[in-house]
Amino acid sequence: MDLIQAFTNEQIKTEVPVVRIGDTIRVHNKIKEGNRERIQMFEGTVIAKHGGGISETFTVRRVSYGCGVEKTFLLHSPNVAKVDIIRVGKVRRAKLYYLRDRVGKASKVKEKI
Repeated sequence: MDLIQAFTNEQIKTEVPVVRIGDTIRVHNKIKEGNRERIQMFEGTVIAKHGGGISETFTVRRVSYGCGVEKTFLLHSPNVAKVDIIRVGKVRRAKLYYLRDRVGKASKVKEKI
């Protein structure tokens, strides 16, 4: 057990971005293509957070070309280069799965002032 904890403490990030439910964020994700590496951005609303410690994840949703796209990112992954917070959302629940059924302006989250 102590060996597993030592390994997770080594892999965990020290500068963790504060990601909250309802925030609109931009995730800078490293992608390897052959021997090249590039950064691709994914911008959307955080609809869920799961777990804790090294296995903490967050799910980001956006609508791209009329189709809803959701991606789940590991918070402490080395592939997540940076997380920018664009808007802080005002929400009253922990999971925003109801946004999957909404279309247009109804799928927006109010901004916290």
